[in-house]
Amino acid sequence: MPPGQQQPPPSSSSPGPSGPPDPGVLLLSGARLTDGRTVDVRLSDGRIEAVGTAGSLGTAGRTGRRGAGPSGGAREGDDGSRVDLSGYLLLPAPAEPHAHADTALTADGDGPVSYAPEDVQRRAIEAALLQLGHGATALRAHVRVGDVQGLGALSAVLQARRALRGLVELTTVAVPRVLTGAAGADGLAMLREAVKMGACVVGGCPDVDPDPTGYVEAVLEVASEHGCPVDLHTDGTDPARLARIAAMAGGLRPGVTLGPCGGLGRLPAEAAARAADQLAAAGVTVVCLPQGGCAGAEGPGTAPVRLLRAAGVRVAAGSGALRDVSNPVGRGDPLEAAYLLAARHGLRPEEAYDAVSASARAVLGLPEVRVEAGFPAELLAVRGERLAGALSLAYSRMVVHQGRVVARTSAVREFCDSAASVELGLPRQGRGELS
Repeated sequence: MPPGQQQPPPSSSSPGPSGPPDPGVLLLSGARLTDGRTVDVRLSDGRIEAVGTAGSLGTAGRTGRRGAGPSGGAREGDDGSRVDLSGYLLLPAPAEPHAHADTALTADGDGPVSYAPEDVQRRAIEAALLQLGHGATALRAHVRVGDVQGLGALSAVLQARRALRGLVELTTVAVPRVLTGAAGADGLAMLREAVKMGACVVGGCPDVDPDPTGYVEAVLEVASEHGCPVDLHTDGTDPARLARIAAMAGGLRPGVTLGPCGGLGRLPAEAAARAADQLAAAGVTVVCLPQGGCAGAEGPGTAPVRLLRAAGVRVAAGSGALRDVSNPVGRGDPLEAAYLLAARHGLRPEEAYDAVSASARAVLGLPEVRVEAGFPAELLAVRGERLAGALSLAYSRMVVHQGRVVARTSAVREFCDSAASVELGLPRQGRGELS
């Protein structure tokens, strides 16, 4: 299979009209954990049932064959009950806390972007599957409501969510443009209607409203009425505005998230540190976008993740724009986001991966995942032995959602014969020969 091509799971595992089938029991054998152990992991009913030393666990039923295929990738057993993960690192699956499903994959189109419901739904599904192939089993999509789109784009993304059930969990943030003054009355009504339709999170862009403070007050009021989380898009260039948001958001449950906050990194050090302390005291989470910004970001740059973490702010990392006009080359890859946090922002690999996994899941209100018995079976297997290497060259991946394999990506690298490979015994992938 060519590098990067996604291989779908077996058709027998695909969801039917009534939803995904019972995943049954699946054994992941010979997987390496970040602590260096090599283990077997048994999954049942969407959870991790047991973790034991390699070779110690068996499935409840028949056991399929072991072994890697010719490409060196993970291969399922004959009956889908066993997967050999020799040579793979097993991790909690990432989550995507800041996507834009309605505008994704629009950079390459000719002419104006279509917001017809069928086109938005198709783009949202394709974007979600791309990110699932990278490993994200849960996604939060910011969707614009109001203006010319009305509620059509949100309705289309909600339809995509239903179509993707059993493959990936997609939730939506309703993002109105203006909420204050005479022009904001329609936006406020639209926001309330969006929540009734099924938007799980109340959001928006206070930076573009004539009264940013009033905008935030309106969002918090609607969120309080419906018991929804809040996720606001702000560049964070105004320390006074951040202080007001922190003061208003303090103690709000189920929580307030801000992103991408790239402007925080352009503030004087003292002002940025003070803002970080205020956000930490209010319990506000910051979602940074190390792969590039998205529509509405005022300037380049990533939030100062080390400063925020040092102040006690929970920092998660998202992908932002996925090949739209804001970032025509956006990949939507959480492992690339983690790589950039480690390579450019000084985080240890473990801290960087936490930003796209545990912290990202917390933003979405999802339960914690560990490779331990009793935790949800939301997992990502990446070819490699250690986390740093996996973040560097994360080509081959296998994704587990609700206890079943939902995506596989295999990459094969081959070299022609050379004296060095023979004399030094260098490892080789693949069985074919290059002419």
